[in-house]
Amino acid sequence: MARIVGVDLPVNKRGEIALTYIYGIGRSRANKILEQAGVDRNVKVKEWNDTQLGAIREIIGTIRVEGELRSEVQLNIKRLMDIGCYRGIRHRLGLPLRGQSTKNNARTRKGKKKTVANKKKATK
Repeated sequence: MARIVGVDLPVNKRGEIALTYIYGIGRSRANKILEQAGVDRNVKVKEWNDTQLGAIREIIGTIRVEGELRSEVQLNIKRLMDIGCYRGIRHRLGLPLRGQSTKNNARTRKGKKKTVANKKKATK
């Protein structure tokens, strides 16, 4: 089992896919890491030897990933909310930030539908 920066990598997946399980590493960065470490990206994680694993750990050690990256992102969001800019207000309200329409969609950001009761029409 390969464990890098506190994340257990799936042993039956190819190297480039397995590295994406680490927060802050996508496909392109995973390929660059494997290229620098001299590991074939199509080799499965269980076939990595200790020297390859050590080289990968060393390269990932220089990149901001996992907890450090998560905390930086949260601090950036908190800063936006503190200065009261448009994006910060949208974060605070739990609405989409990047100009998306919210009349019909945006359910991912807004959460489950909340039904709003209509006013009763006055009877004559």
